[in-house]
Amino acid sequence: MRYLLLRRNKFVTLIKRECFIFPIISSSPETKTLINPDPNTPQFQNPCSISRIAHYATQSSKFPEYEMPTVTWGVIQGKKEKLVNRVKICDYLKGLGIITDELESIELPSTIEVMCERVEFLQKLGLTIDDINEYPLMLGCSVRKNLIPVLAYLEKIGIPRSKLGEFVKNYPQVLHASVVVELAPVVKFLRGLDVEKQDLGYVLMKYPELLGFKLEGTMSTSVAYLVSIGVSPRDIGPMVTQYPYLLGMRVGTMIKPLVDYLISFGLPKKIVARMLEKRAYVVGYNLEETVKPNVDCLISFGIKKEVLPLVIAQYPQILGLPVKAKMSTQQYFFSLKLKIDPEGFARVVEKMPQIVSLKQNVVMKPVEFLLGRAFPVEDIAKMVVRCPQILCSRVELMKNSYYFYKTEMGRPMKELVEYPEYFTYSLESRIKPRYQKLQSKGIRSSLNWFLNCSDQRFEERLQGNYIDPDTEGPTFDMGGKLDMPGGEIVSDEEEDESDG
Repeated sequence: MRYLLLRRNKFVTLIKRECFIFPIISSSPETKTLINPDPNTPQFQNPCSISRIAHYATQSSKFPEYEMPTVTWGVIQGKKEKLVNRVKICDYLKGLGIITDELESIELPSTIEVMCERVEFLQKLGLTIDDINEYPLMLGCSVRKNLIPVLAYLEKIGIPRSKLGEFVKNYPQVLHASVVVELAPVVKFLRGLDVEKQDLGYVLMKYPELLGFKLEGTMSTSVAYLVSIGVSPRDIGPMVTQYPYLLGMRVGTMIKPLVDYLISFGLPKKIVARMLEKRAYVVGYNLEETVKPNVDCLISFGIKKEVLPLVIAQYPQILGLPVKAKMSTQQYFFSLKLKIDPEGFARVVEKMPQIVSLKQNVVMKPVEFLLGRAFPVEDIAKMVVRCPQILCSRVELMKNSYYFYKTEMGRPMKELVEYPEYFTYSLESRIKPRYQKLQSKGIRSSLNWFLNCSDQRFEERLQGNYIDPDTEGPTFDMGGKLDMPGGEIVSDEEEDESDG
């Protein structure tokens, strides 16, 4: 029994060794050697088994269709297929006139049908082949994963569907953005600045690059600086609506240098802040190329340095205009038509800097009215230099005021030459009622005395509680307040009834 068991164990060992040897036989028909994986294991030599296994290995090489595929077979075949499809897609795009050079670095769809769908979608949106060539990377955006979600969100926040093509044309990078991660946070930030919901579409259409900014970067810094110089936080929203580009401007290189320059020649910081609140686009003026040359130009035309703050506070736009060309044109016109010399023209600009942009046909309407009432050109020149605001008065209102002056008041023309501001006051709300009160009390005064004051001060004058001489009119205090004659401060609530 023991003998039989020993014979059985040897037989099992023999079978195991033969099975172990089979997988490591070289499959090459030229080689029929055994490879022993472990040098410490004695080789088993069985001529019968070796010849049989070698025979099968040799026979398998004659039938390649039965060979096992290599590991890289599927990868190579996939790459070849993708390459062929990519060539076909590029040929299709070239046939449409699309330049494909920039598409080498991006993944394209697997079939021409998908690419055709993308091109048609973009064309229905309003984009032309030239627009696609401006930014061909948009062809890498999936219609369902990129285009539809982004465009649907833009329409939701207020961009009209008819304007979506124009928006994408101006800022095609938006098609790559994530609605949740990139677009929605920017919109939330704008709403936090008090940009009205109905104004979001207008703001983004004006400056679509806002959707690509980081919240913790330039936008937050710009807002913080404006608030620090005195801009009211409540006015940031209207400022952004008026001029959204300020959110993309760097404080250190653009906004702060401009503000410091304006303060340096006399404008109080509070006045600068109020100026920016009302006209936010001023921060976009280039300091070195536009603002400084314009200030130098104003001085060269005879504007006094001490009056420059008043000029800029009245008309901040003058900092960004082609001042030299406009001043030269207007100075020649005033000299030719009104006989006003360069020095007189400088005084006109100091009192009303808007005159540099006023059209000449507008200027001539009130001038022609005065000429038609027998005012000499020399007297009209004096009136304009003293009160250039009459050049902006409506002729119909000037007619009514003039006829009241001639028929009801019966005063000499000389008084109008001395006080042309008369034409800038409202006939019905100021001139008539005050003149009637003077008549009822039997008081005769100059035009300046009863017109150039507030209602309260006029009542005090009538009662004899306050007597002061005629004054030249409002003056600008460098401290940032507007002082009226007599020392009283004009408040924001007090209504200016001047038609000018």
